[in-house]
Amino acid sequence: MKFLGYRRPEGRAGVRNLVVVMPGVLCSSSAAQKIVSAVPGTTFLYNHNGCGQSPSDTEHTLEVLSGLLANGNVYGALIVGLGCEATQRGLYMEAVLAKSRKPLHYISIHEEGGVGGAVAAGVKIAGGLVEEARRLEREEIDISELILALECGGSDPTSGISANVVLGDLSDRLVDMGATVVLSETSEAIGAENILLARGRTPEVGRRLREMVRKWDRDIKEQTGADIRLTNPTPGNIAAGLTTLSEKSLGCIHKSGTRPFEGVLASGEYIRGHGLYYMDTTAYDCGSITAKIAGGAQVVAFTTGMGNPLGSPIAPVIKITGNRATFEKHNDMIDFDTSASISGEKSVCELSGELLDLTVAVCGGRETKAEINESGVVFVNQRHSCG
Repeated sequence: MKFLGYRRPEGRAGVRNLVVVMPGVLCSSSAAQKIVSAVPGTTFLYNHNGCGQSPSDTEHTLEVLSGLLANGNVYGALIVGLGCEATQRGLYMEAVLAKSRKPLHYISIHEEGGVGGAVAAGVKIAGGLVEEARRLEREEIDISELILALECGGSDPTSGISANVVLGDLSDRLVDMGATVVLSETSEAIGAENILLARGRTPEVGRRLREMVRKWDRDIKEQTGADIRLTNPTPGNIAAGLTTLSEKSLGCIHKSGTRPFEGVLASGEYIRGHGLYYMDTTAYDCGSITAKIAGGAQVVAFTTGMGNPLGSPIAPVIKITGNRATFEKHNDMIDFDTSASISGEKSVCELSGELLDLTVAVCGGRETKAEINESGVVFVNQRHSCG
């Protein structure tokens, strides 16, 4: 199976052809936004970091931001710095170029003589990148080069018995075709760690999966003094019908299907293998999605029982629900309805086949509801955070 995508200089494939403008530090956000406003065809990538962080958090921020800019969906990027921040030009350039050889530019407000000078310089650079990007054409790319991120949010019982089951079947199909699929949200695997233990490609991978989940459970208790089971499921999950974190976790891991996990990745770690992987991330949807896209995922499949408009500026996010009422009520933010698996109108296999067709169409340029709504956000979760 093929999809129509873009080939990058280092060999990676993309499903979008973005020119990204990113502030190198929060202080330069206004200048970066002015450049985006002045140059149609550019994408603003919000960065709330860049200074005032611990060394380990700075390292993690660089890992994630460089991964977002190196993602196959990005043609080229302009970073707009201030000049005095901790995360300087050299750090950004080295981090991104270690992962990608795409066009990358950096300017700073101090060097350009103020905001006006930086905006003028940035408009010229960004405009040139847009013109270059427009010359590229989509080409046929084998489905084995797709990296699909799995996510869930605003879950209800239909997530675990329908949407996640259909997505799990799609996961198996893609892995069998040589593609890569990434599951995450470690704290929402608490209660299901023994199932993950049995699904490691090797006993060592299984042990790492189980210990990773247990470590989150311990760390949250140590850092907050509270049991995560007192806050998860969330009030919305409970109102929708979920009762315990274990129940939520058992539904959550259905997204990964039945194939063995090839390995465990750190949050935002660049993905270099094929098959099914687990990325150790927060359960906070914004941070989890950001980390997997930083790892190289070109598309996100996001299941939601109650409805969630969250998207990403870097990758299309396909919203899937197993709740027919949610699909009808929130049709402007849901792309695919799996409730026919509950009513018996269609089988899980039939629905996963339709979802595969939709995923290939999205890879080829079909806009998701999140893209249409321009609801993309980015959040870099810190290493010491349990959120």
